[in-house]
Amino acid sequence: MEDMKDDFAWGEPERRAALGDVAYLRELGARLADQHKDATARARTYGDRLAHVIRVLALTPGRDSLVELLRLLDEKRPSSSTSGLASLLAEHHRAGDLAATVFDHSGWCADELSSCLFHELLLRGADMTGCRPPRFTHTLDWLPRQLRDFEAGAKFPSRSVNGSAGGFWTRMPTLGRVDPATPRTTERSALRNSATVEVHESIVSAPDAGEWGHCDAWVFELEGALAPELVPALLPTLPVSCTEVGPTDRFEIALSGLGEVWGLLFAAASMGGVYGGGVGGAYGRMWTWRSLAGLSGAPMWADAQEVERHARQSTWFRFEADSAWFHNEIGCDFGIAALSPDRRRLAVLAATDTD
Repeated sequence: MEDMKDDFAWGEPERRAALGDVAYLRELGARLADQHKDATARARTYGDRLAHVIRVLALTPGRDSLVELLRLLDEKRPSSSTSGLASLLAEHHRAGDLAATVFDHSGWCADELSSCLFHELLLRGADMTGCRPPRFTHTLDWLPRQLRDFEAGAKFPSRSVNGSAGGFWTRMPTLGRVDPATPRTTERSALRNSATVEVHESIVSAPDAGEWGHCDAWVFELEGALAPELVPALLPTLPVSCTEVGPTDRFEIALSGLGEVWGLLFAAASMGGVYGGGVGGAYGRMWTWRSLAGLSGAPMWADAQEVERHARQSTWFRFEADSAWFHNEIGCDFGIAALSPDRRRLAVLAATDTD
């Protein structure tokens, strides 16, 4: 390092260049590149070890481990995911211990951590009545502070110090099946996709947050009110790449309840795709509601109450198809279609992933 100080004495590289000693500059650059590579590797190792220690503290039940964890976060302010940390805490600690430590904490990470932890515990069925809200406005404040009936039964992974298990399956349900008869018509619909950038981003919020391999969305404004029983025949004829199948290729579709759709979207966001770790329960809940808003046709910037009204009054479908768009690996594909409350708008979301 002493040599580096001499190399970088005031104006030394420029002086060498002026003398035409470009070979020196190349050698200096090569040494710096090697040292940067070594330093990056060391920093990555320290980062991995720090993350492991934080995980061990988070997964160790009891108030003592919570106190020491918060002390570490306040003193060193590591760049770890607060939402992921809140999910681990909610999984492995009693709500009473968390309330007595995290929610009454006023340190560096208090507001972000307590905001995420509130929704993590809420999703797990904890009574959050009277819980102190964060002192500052937070993104998650948009969400309802009480769990809705269609959010019951949220699925979570089972995590340990060295890994996790408990992903989810997207397999089509057997109940509610309304598959169109085969052979299906090959005539294509004249409807065209009308999704704006903002609406598209809203619809794909959940799988996009979960880092699925690919997801896409389409919206079709219908010529008149469409009866729900006509959706299964219409969907394969739309100019939608994920449903481009032949007249006898597999196309499965089922009427679904709002709770089933919410659970699928929540799992996609919170637990992620094949290589995505997900965003945890709190942000998973938020991005699920954003997808519901876009799919059901709720106005942009609508509050949660308005989104809920649109979602409850929409007609929901799940579908899968043997199209080239899907990878068609078990548990790694899903399609959702939503007929708006006035039955004049059909929104489609599809997601696929593979290992």
